[in-house]
Parts: sequence; C-alpha cells; structure tokens
Amino acid sequence: MMDETSAWDAVLERDARRDGQFVYAVATTGVYCRPSCPSRRPRRANVRFFALPEDAERAGFRACRRCRPQEKAAPDAHLVERACAYLDAHLDEAVTLEALGAAIGVSPWHLQRTFKRVTGVSPKEMLRARRMERLKDRLQQGDDVAAATYEAGFGSGSRVYERSDARLGMTPATYRRGGAGMRIRFATTECPLGRLLVAVTDRGVCAVTLGDSDEGLVAGLAREYPRAALEPAEAGAADLSSRIEAVLGYLEGTSPHLALPLDVQATAFQERVWKALQEIPSGTTRTYGEVAAALGQPQAARAVAGACAANPVALVIPCHRVVRGDGDSGGYRWGTERKSRLLAGERARRSGTA
Repeated sequence: MMDETSAWDAVLERDARRDGQFVYAVATTGVYCRPSCPSRRPRRANVRFFALPEDAERAGFRACRRCRPQEKAAPDAHLVERACAYLDAHLDEAVTLEALGAAIGVSPWHLQRTFKRVTGVSPKEMLRARRMERLKDRLQQGDDVAAATYEAGFGSGSRVYERSDARLGMTPATYRRGGAGMRIRFATTECPLGRLLVAVTDRGVCAVTLGDSDEGLVAGLAREYPRAALEPAEAGAADLSSRIEAVLGYLEGTSPHLALPLDVQATAFQERVWKALQEIPSGTTRTYGEVAAALGQPQAARAVAGACAANPVALVIPCHRVVRGDGDSGGYRWGTERKSRLLAGERARRSGTA
C-alpha cells in the first residue's frame, strides 16, 4: 500500500528519485504527472496517487505534456538518477563536482544547474543528505553510533554531530532510540497575540507556538513530539525564562531581533526555505514565488508554502513574512489574524510609527 504522506512530500520537493515509483493526478485539471514535474504544485485535496501511469489513465486522467510521465524517464530526471546512484555508491568518498560530472558524462556546470533545478539542492547537499539517510538506517538496524557513523561515510564522529542538528533534530544516539527519552521542557505565558508556548531541549529551542489556550498548545506539542518526555518547566527556570523573555521582547517591540539556538528537524528543502526566511528583514515581506525564485526553483511556490506551514518555531523562523502573490497575507499556522498583526507591528516599527 502506498504511503501517501511520503508521496506527497516527494511531490512538494520534486524528488526525481521517486520518478517511476508512482504518479500523481490532479482532479481539477484531469492531468497526471511524475513527482519531479516542474509544473505548479496543486492543492493536496485535489491530488490522487497511482502506482502506474496506466492506473491513472484508467481512472480518466491524461498524461502531462511537460514531464511526460508515461515515458520511462525524462532526460533531466534520468541524469539526476544516475548522479544519485553514483553518490550512493561513493558515500565514503570526497566526491567532487568535477568527478561526478565525469562519471556521468556531463560538464560540472551543467550537472550543478540541472541537479539543483530538478531536486532543489546541490549534489554536495544531496551527498550529505544521503549520508544522513544511511546513518539513520544503520542506527535503526541497531548499529552503535560509532559504527553507523563510519558506515554512513562520515570521516569522524564530530562531522556527523555537526550535521545531526539540521538533519535529525537530535543527536545520533537519541535518534537510535527512536527519539524516545528525549526530554523537552516547556512553559506558557500571556503575550500580545494570545497564549505563547516555548519548549526547549538540552540543545536548543524546539517549539515556539501561539494559540488561544494552554491546553491546546500543550496538546500540539505532544503531537509534534509523541515519544518525548514533556515536562512543564519549574517556575523561574533560567534558560527557559530567557528564551520566553526574548520572544516577548520581540513581540512587544523592545527587541528588534530574535536569534535563538534551535533544535528542530527539517528536510533538506525545508532547511533551505527556513534559512531564506530568516534573511527577510523585519517590516518587509516576500511572496512565496519570490522565495522559490531566490532558491533557484521558481516553480516551487507551493512547496515553499508547505515548508512555511511545517515551521515549528514561530517568529524565530519568520514564516509570517511570506505572503501570496496577489497581495493577500496567505495562510499562517497560528492564524491569519495573528499574521496580519505581526506584519502590521513590524511595519510600524520599521517606519518608526510604533
């Protein structure tokens, strides 16, 4: 049975590695596509998944003329597949762009440009991601951290720990236990936008959420980290109090910047989007399309919106600064009214009228 959550993630990220494994069809257009299709991403509610192109056609859908999903492989997707296969076979080596291009018979410039357009990441970033995937597989199979680290192609334990925050959201040892035993302390308080929850691990802030009630915020944290030990922080806990004060200071306009150490999980694409969001100046906005274009993927506006919706740390990663192309503020995980108030407050502070 197809894992539709995984399939939808592949569609959002235009993952060429999933081409040939399934196709997706869009009810509103009557068209079916391969996961890497460069066309605009549809709404999830309008999407159906099929294991084979023939299944989609029997259901009344026609093949996309851009990605030609009924054909064995699109040329660019095939190039990326070959590059990924080479990377998988050489995870324990320092693969250069020149060596990879020579191995599959294209210039380094063409490889870099095509690879990033199709997958959204560079070959170097993909190599790191594949190593982390192998690391997770080895840990899940029961390898100890040292063995898994070297089997995954990392030259030293320090290198994998450098990358683990971005790829795992926790250390390899914690991941090996499936996240169980992860200790998260949290506190809630009143703020100008309702109720605020801030949660931390020993490594950084893992959640900043806004809502109408403490019960709802805590329930949301439990859904986000179902196997972690959630503990209400003791009153006056210094580290958590300082994080809350920083967030409140930002909301109240007494602190112009909000930079906190984070411990969050992200895909390679989400990581790139969130980094781009943190570069948007306070008091200004970008459209989803502008963020996608800045990442070198002008057709990935919907995928950018998906990454914004997955952001677990409100304000620290300022997804509220991304709006729709028609000028509408667009959706917001913590409510459109809060988004509008945040943007109005930042504009006022930027103009000096606050």
